[in-house]
Amino acid sequence: MAYPGTVVLVGPMGAGKSTIGRSLADALGVAFHDTDALVEERSGATIAWIFDVEGEQGFRDRETAIIRELTGARSAVIATGGGAVMREENRRLLASRYAPNQGRPL
Repeated sequence: MAYPGTVVLVGPMGAGKSTIGRSLADALGVAFHDTDALVEERSGATIAWIFDVEGEQGFRDRETAIIRELTGARSAVIATGGGAVMREENRRLLASRYAPNQGRPL
């Protein structure tokens, strides 16, 4: 039986969120989602290119759209980008869905 909750990994860039997230998702038998990888996949561009062309605001807007979509996920491990929680909207989205005081499993 797969883990019934969703785990969200946050932390600085290079901390190992994606590496740990993949292993954790495998161990729990759930889907793994990496917000940075999804931004790149859906935009058809690297994060570096998005920053160069659209600036940080453009990248963060794309990241927030992915986080908004993923907050509906059940039984998943989500690795956020290093700066994702610096944006209040992202913190609010994640807290409203996954905060322990909301009665939802972590």
